[in-house]
Amino acid sequence: MRLLIPLAIRLAYAAILVVAVIVLNFLLIRLAPGDPVETIAGAMGGMTEELRAELVRAYGLDLSLPQQLLRYLARMLSGDLGYSYFFNLPVSGLILERVPQTVLLVVVAVAVSLLAGTALGVLASRRPNGWFSQSLTVLSVVGYAAPVFWTGIMLIIVFAAWLPLFPVSGMDDIANAGNGWFAYALDVAHHLVLPVATLSIIYVAQYSNLARASMLDVLGADYIRTARAKGLSEGSVYFKHALKNAILPVVTVAGLQFGNLLAGAILVETVFNWPGLGRLAFESILRRDHPTILGILFCSACMVIAANLLTDLVYRAIDPRIRTGSR
Repeated sequence: MRLLIPLAIRLAYAAILVVAVIVLNFLLIRLAPGDPVETIAGAMGGMTEELRAELVRAYGLDLSLPQQLLRYLARMLSGDLGYSYFFNLPVSGLILERVPQTVLLVVVAVAVSLLAGTALGVLASRRPNGWFSQSLTVLSVVGYAAPVFWTGIMLIIVFAAWLPLFPVSGMDDIANAGNGWFAYALDVAHHLVLPVATLSIIYVAQYSNLARASMLDVLGADYIRTARAKGLSEGSVYFKHALKNAILPVVTVAGLQFGNLLAGAILVETVFNWPGLGRLAFESILRRDHPTILGILFCSACMVIAANLLTDLVYRAIDPRIRTGSR
């Protein structure tokens, strides 16, 4: 019961936040300059005034802004995300088709960032003044300063021109179709290497520095000195006592940066032609496909809110003081 009440409160806050995101995104998209009907007309090579008027009525663009907002909210409550201007398909179908690819990319990047960053930070904390720790600091600065799109382009140049070891476009190879699920999984994993590396390098750099600083802080605590005085091995001190507390800041920052990770995924998917929400968002923005853009923003907001709730639950599982309400 002590866990259900805070969870219910956070779910209520999350619902309010989702509604606020829907309203804000709708107003920003509608107030942006440009006319989606003109974009459709350009794609069609021109249209008659009768067809233009019919499109305006069909998409509700002849209504006032408050009327359009109320109509959109009513459709959202019924689960209808609208109809794509450009793709001429339901937005919900377009998003559901692309969500698994984006979730796969982001989840693997998060896992790689957390595991690699924490492991490097723990290793660096064993000898804070050693060559490995100093080298990690320099590499972290370089990795954190490099833009995501630049890193992706450099990896494409290296692994397409110099060392053609990994695919640089798409999610799978059509030549491997029909070879079974295991061959398909290996093919997808092969295509994942460069996008995941591009997306996770900056976070590996940040989490390694954060884990190193947090471990050094925890290793100076009294209970660590007590554990060592009892004769416990260094492995037990590091991984059983120190790491559990040192990883809390890393988990917190990872949860808070999930939105940044999704934003970076848009660039990564565009650079590597990965068939996910990021690629769909890029195409929709170019074509002023308002319903699709709003649907993607709504889906992204829900994913970020869900990630923050999951981070809070993980935080409570790691730190018993939060579960009991003690300070």
